[in-house]
Amino acid sequence: MQIFLARNNVQAGPYNLEQLNIMLASGEVVLDDLMWHEGLEQWQRVGTLTNNQTVYTPAPANGAEVNDSIINNVTIFPEDNASGSQTDKPVSLDRLYGKPERKDTANNTKVDMTTNRHHTPHHNVSLNKTQLNKAATNQDKVIGDVVLAPIMSRVLATAINGLLYLLAILPLVMALTKMDVDYSKFQNIQDMDAAYQYSMTLMESLPSSTLMMSQIMVFGLFVLQLVFIALRGQSLGKLITGIRVVDQTTHHLPSFTKLIGMRTLLLFIIYNLLFSFTSFLGFVVVAVHYYMASKSPENIGWHDKLAKTLVVKADSSQLTKKPTLK
Repeated sequence: MQIFLARNNVQAGPYNLEQLNIMLASGEVVLDDLMWHEGLEQWQRVGTLTNNQTVYTPAPANGAEVNDSIINNVTIFPEDNASGSQTDKPVSLDRLYGKPERKDTANNTKVDMTTNRHHTPHHNVSLNKTQLNKAATNQDKVIGDVVLAPIMSRVLATAINGLLYLLAILPLVMALTKMDVDYSKFQNIQDMDAAYQYSMTLMESLPSSTLMMSQIMVFGLFVLQLVFIALRGQSLGKLITGIRVVDQTTHHLPSFTKLIGMRTLLLFIIYNLLFSFTSFLGFVVVAVHYYMASKSPENIGWHDKLAKTLVVKADSSQLTKKPTLK
């Protein structure tokens, strides 16, 4: 079977099935690339043919002829046919991915799909060790071109964010330790109004400078977190642990609505209400989220289901705008 790939209207191949599956596993071929081989009537997304898995098991060939209209948008580079003749060497992966040619592939002659459709596959394919390979370990879960963040890294990021919040309210906590606080007033969940009134009394008893300092530190932390989340898909905790939130479909930064609205502000409100009601309930909901993620093939907890996001190991390519495949 001769398999052809395309990205950004540039076609490469042919490859055999074993080479394709190696490139899928390594991340050199991603699920949003296009693929065609004998038996397919048109170009199709790789993920559609593999059911979004990183291995391709084709159905038995039915002998269908390819429709030449499917190659109309494939780019032919002028230097590829400078001599007026064709060769049996496939387009390099560097050219397919729009990267500068490397020394070991720069001398390869490129051909378009109309001329190499029946050529013998090139078996000496040199696969690049990409950033994905470097980031992944044997224990990591890889989906397409991203490495899922380990659950413990996500837990650590949450713990770091919690610690930063505690540091922000440290002046307030220090001042409260010097007061005679009746904690029993906060334990009766049936009389939340009395607990609120008592907390307001405590706040009025604190020095105004202490309250102002705590408010400035909490507000500053909140703004800093929002900036990093909006620009990088990372809270400060995720930035420190090297993980990031990406869209489940594109594997790039989610939309502002998903990232800030659904996954940040909405969760902030939910957890504030839970911890205000009872700290125990808040920690239970956090634990449920990570338990769901640990049992999911894609490490998806209820946060991720709500916003349709993934948490992955951070890579600079995730910050770029994803090109539209035609």
